[in-house]
Amino acid sequence: MKIHEYQGKEILRKFNVPTPIGGVAFTVDEAVKVADSIGGNIWVVKAQIHAGGRGKGGGVKVAKSLEEVRLIASQILGMQLITHQTGSEGRIVKRILIEQGISIARELYVGVTLDRVKSQNVVMASTEGGVEIEKVAAETPELIFKEWVDPTIGFRDFQARKLTFALKLEGDAFKNGVKFLLAL
Repeated sequence: MKIHEYQGKEILRKFNVPTPIGGVAFTVDEAVKVADSIGGNIWVVKAQIHAGGRGKGGGVKVAKSLEEVRLIASQILGMQLITHQTGSEGRIVKRILIEQGISIARELYVGVTLDRVKSQNVVMASTEGGVEIEKVAAETPELIFKEWVDPTIGFRDFQARKLTFALKLEGDAFKNGVKFLLAL
């Protein structure tokens, strides 16, 4: 199934998984309206295509004013975004996600995917979050912790605790991490 980031976040919110406030825009004017409705003074403008590596390809930028949202949106909408996953033909950006800017204490990675060999979902977590997770997987796979989900039982509390411990979270962050993983 191919869905855009904003669609995935809509699904996550239905299960009470915290996500930044944001909205999708198909035009420059819509982008400015979304940013204005979010409020604040910093936003992230993100190209929405079915491929990873958008940030490195120039499809994710930070704006510090509504005028900058307008400028960045005009640059990204309609661009041919080329990433390591699109090949040289790239993808035309037809929509963008505008999100509130949030402060980042540290970046972590959490993902859920299908392990086709085991025919089970696998929940993965790493302290090496950010845009280089594919590089981490290739060069230091031991830094990605995995828990397979038995389809007859589901993802268990102890598995969430094990992954949260691997992320080196403590105190309230540990409790929130477990809660977050169980909500996935």
